[in-house]
Amino acid sequence: MSFAKCGDWHRPVSAFRRKLQKTMRRLSFLAVLVVALSAASARAQAPATPPATNPPATPAKTKIAVIYSARFQDAKAGIAKFAATINKLNAEFQPTQNELNQTAQRLRTMQDEIAKMQQGATPAPPAQIQIKLNQLDDQKKQYQRRGEDAQAAYQRRRLELLEPLQDEVEKALDAFAKANGITMVLDGSQIPLVYAADAIDITDAFIADYNRRNPATAAATPPK
Repeated sequence: MSFAKCGDWHRPVSAFRRKLQKTMRRLSFLAVLVVALSAASARAQAPATPPATNPPATPAKTKIAVIYSARFQDAKAGIAKFAATINKLNAEFQPTQNELNQTAQRLRTMQDEIAKMQQGATPAPPAQIQIKLNQLDDQKKQYQRRGEDAQAAYQRRRLELLEPLQDEVEKALDAFAKANGITMVLDGSQIPLVYAADAIDITDAFIADYNRRNPATAAATPPK
């Protein structure tokens, strides 16, 4: 057998190999494509994974309490420093009150005298009665002005003494609430409450705590 004949035989075999290789490459490409499509389909059908998030924070528990501030100034069961301050305030104005009481008594006496002059068996002359009426009217006006001035002075002094004490009590209540884990205090004397259980009423407990920490021994601020 000559090489020419061998070469003629080799050509069809090489063409077949090239065709087979080309076919294999196509099959390989198709296989890769099928795998890719299958993976894509699986991802599309799989449920979406939610993004990682931090767990929600547990809300702080709210502890509500009720207090009745009107009871702070109760003379017997309230805050002792309030009672002591009011007593001192009244003592400061007792001389003025005595003076007004005496003036009021004199005015009543004058009214009785005028009534007797008008209704007696022998009525006094009208001119004399008028003089008494004019005097009574003048003294009534003086009494009213004196009373108004005294009332205004009393209120100014009352604010001067009680406002610092009220601020002190508010700070003490804030500290008391924090120490007992209370997050909200409602004043039943200021806000109408439809219902509040006795268990959340801290009025007596706070008054007792305040009186223990702040005995009513310190003298009130003297008048200026």
